[in-house]
Amino acid sequence: MNSRNIVRLFLSTLAVGGFTAGIVGFAARWNEFAPMFTALDISEILSTFIWMFGVGLIFSVISQAGYFAYLTIHRFGLGIFKGPSLWNAVQLVLIVFVLFDLVYLRFITFGNGEGLGSYLGLAVFLLIIGSITAFIKGKQTNKQAFIPALFFMVVVTTVEWVPVLRVNNESWMLFMLFPLLACNAYQLLILNKLIAKSQQELENRKAKNKQTGVNRNEQIT
Repeated sequence: MNSRNIVRLFLSTLAVGGFTAGIVGFAARWNEFAPMFTALDISEILSTFIWMFGVGLIFSVISQAGYFAYLTIHRFGLGIFKGPSLWNAVQLVLIVFVLFDLVYLRFITFGNGEGLGSYLGLAVFLLIIGSITAFIKGKQTNKQAFIPALFFMVVVTTVEWVPVLRVNNESWMLFMLFPLLACNAYQLLILNKLIAKSQQELENRKAKNKQTGVNRNEQIT
């Protein structure tokens, strides 16, 4: 992928994270922000949105760091396990392990008399969104891409989400989760298109240079 499309991916992912956080932030913390909407305090609404947009940019940077880290780990995994078959099996085990820990560890740490349902719900939601994204990724490329995509959406998102999970504040958990999911899904689904676009731009540049060389030769002769 050429440098122009790398910059495009970075900036567009920032925008996805910022706008998602700005929108979801109001919904996740509606009890706190509802009075300003009731009073139609435009300046307060705008300043709050800008603040949440800025926080979303931070979430986006975390997401992008996680994505490029996973691309490196994926290459190492394919090399260590001699191909996708065994590496995909390892990733499946890690997905199950992370989902179990996401429910069990949070429940034994924070579940003071609460039911298991709310803790299970977040894990199921993460699995559903991850599965949908992985299915789309598999349709874009091939069936072998499903498990790596699911691993990224579930395991890497959970790792990126850890700072807020440790606090266990529901509004902040949702406030961070949705931008992370949006950015991770966006990067996962847009990367192949940007790579193909970069290759097409390279071919066009080569064809243009070749045509320019032919024209120069014709002028000389």
